[in-house]
Amino acid sequence: MAAQKLQVTITDGDPDRSDLVGGTMLSSWDIVSVAVYFLLVMGTGIYSMCRPNRGTVAGYFLAGRFMWWLPVGASLFASNIGSEHFIGLAGSGAAAGIGVGAFEFNAMVLLQLLGWVFLPVFIASGVSTLPEYTRKRFGGRRIQMYLAVLSLILYIFTKISVNLFSGAIFIQQALKVSNLYVCIIFMLVLTAVCTMVGGLAAVIYTDTLQFFVMIGGSLFVVIKGFQEVGGYNELQVKYLTAIPEILVENKTCGLPRVDSWRMLRDADPTISDLPWPAFLLGQIPASLWYWCTDQMMVQRAMAAKSLSHAQGGTLFAGYFKILPMFIIILPGMISRVLFPNEVGCADPEECFKSCGSRVSCSNSAYPRLVLEYLPTGMRGVMLSVMLSAIMSNLTSIFNSASTLFTMDIWSYYRPKAKSREQLLVGRLFIVVLVGISILWIPIIEQSQGGQLFVYIQVIAAYLAPPIAAVYCLAITWKRMNEPGAFWGLMIGFVIGMVRMALDFYYHEPACYEDDDRPLFIKNLHYMYFATIMFWGTTLVSIITTLLTKPPEQWQLIRTTFFTRFDRRDRRDDVEMRERIQGELEQMLGETEVSGEPEQRVSWYHRLYNAVFGFDNSEAAQEQVAAMNKHLAEVTDLHQEKEEKRLLNTMLAIILIVVLSLFIYFSINPFTEEEVHHLQRKKLKELGYENII
Repeated sequence: MAAQKLQVTITDGDPDRSDLVGGTMLSSWDIVSVAVYFLLVMGTGIYSMCRPNRGTVAGYFLAGRFMWWLPVGASLFASNIGSEHFIGLAGSGAAAGIGVGAFEFNAMVLLQLLGWVFLPVFIASGVSTLPEYTRKRFGGRRIQMYLAVLSLILYIFTKISVNLFSGAIFIQQALKVSNLYVCIIFMLVLTAVCTMVGGLAAVIYTDTLQFFVMIGGSLFVVIKGFQEVGGYNELQVKYLTAIPEILVENKTCGLPRVDSWRMLRDADPTISDLPWPAFLLGQIPASLWYWCTDQMMVQRAMAAKSLSHAQGGTLFAGYFKILPMFIIILPGMISRVLFPNEVGCADPEECFKSCGSRVSCSNSAYPRLVLEYLPTGMRGVMLSVMLSAIMSNLTSIFNSASTLFTMDIWSYYRPKAKSREQLLVGRLFIVVLVGISILWIPIIEQSQGGQLFVYIQVIAAYLAPPIAAVYCLAITWKRMNEPGAFWGLMIGFVIGMVRMALDFYYHEPACYEDDDRPLFIKNLHYMYFATIMFWGTTLVSIITTLLTKPPEQWQLIRTTFFTRFDRRDRRDDVEMRERIQGELEQMLGETEVSGEPEQRVSWYHRLYNAVFGFDNSEAAQEQVAAMNKHLAEVTDLHQEKEEKRLLNTMLAIILIVVLSLFIYFSINPFTEEEVHHLQRKKLKELGYENII
């Protein structure tokens, strides 16, 4: 994405102008708001440092599995809603209407699929990472290593880069800084320190704080936006006529889509950007990878103190996934109504003048609305919201990436590594991630962009369906074996990479250009491609599995949905017990070897232990023993009847709500002729004839 230099100005009549600080868009009260936010974040980080068990593998990477449902749910929501949502999701709303909201409503269902189908298996199997699960399910290391490395590559070059780019658009305009590297490096260092010191617990605690900051600030924005446009009904009409004054001659570029207010759209990919059959059969499997089989999201739910709390967390996050439609997408559409010439620009030169990109300025929708329409103090709050979005995403990525590297890759080369070594490696790997992220910034600035959120979905559609297909078969089909999973993944990966390379080679033309791409690229929508990928991988895996010998019976114990309650011992259970017991024995051994009272240990050694949570005291040993006992209890998947009844009732309600939302928002309130009538009238006012 090209770095977008949004030129926001304040008129002389703006009462806030005299209160601006240092030429930025922020007043002194805005600076105070940001300062308060950072104090809260640092306070939360310090609190997490005071927790016991940060010096253990389970305590650092899975927060000791002592989290209750509210922070689990808040962390799931905050880890997902990053700056790319406030920039990309709002930008897609500005560019194409409410269709992109289908991804958010879809997540409400997939979160429950995680809680009720995938998570019980992952918890019962006693794993710390999802690649580790594939080793227990299939045996061997090649699938585990492939998934771990692929996940790390995706984290570095898509999630981190997208977050940095989208957050940069807002921060650069708010602070009016020409050198973006200073801001980004500061953010990376702050998030890395929080993750390195406190582990997953610090991430979840800060995510919970940032969840409330994001919700509160963005609710204020949408209320202010509706006041400016006159309400929801007025927005429906005004959005359809939000046409820029300068259009490309004899082209409909710059005109809002006829189906802007319809969520699931026509099945024909040549006229629809969200064909409903492809969404149901292709996009859902692609999204299933992210919500149910991606380490970053699943790790938060695995930190819950019990299966009931994990399911409560997925329900909490699921209900709040209703909000992005109203607090992000609709504000993006409001921004196009208020700034049709800038946000809705069609002429490439006009777009370049407005935001520095000749492709589109839709990604500037949310920051422009915030910086021009919010009063003094609230701009600082919304800057805090954007910082919250960036930090919550980056801390989640850093923690999950360090977990994958330590537990799946480092343990392969150092199978007998002690817990202290694993913890140090995990923390140091975050430093490596920070370094790579900083080096990647110039590439982010030079890349091209249109709809950022859709770009993310396209990349996922090329790489994610094979992973989702293999996990679905592994959990639901006991006959599934390692060769079937491996060759399904490999063939799917090769096909996905070929399609991605072709997409990069044959660039999608701008609206005003002729589309000369090959038909199999032009007419094969990325969601239809995801459909082919998912079901094709499933077929390849099934055929390969049936042609090879079945898995050994002990590999199925607690690794499928139908065997999750099987309490028999596995052959590799000894390895897990030794790993857990090794932490306690190591602490005892270090205490006996040192033989020195705490006051005789050097001050820098005590500081080192305090910062990284290493504690060999008797109290710490008791806490480790209690945590290990708790981990064994969690894998039993015990739930009280009252808990199950309440959770299942809430599950039924959320499924009904999702169905109702899809039905309501997929009925277009305007006919095609009504939209054309409104747009012809607006075009006539602008001096254009015969465009429609």
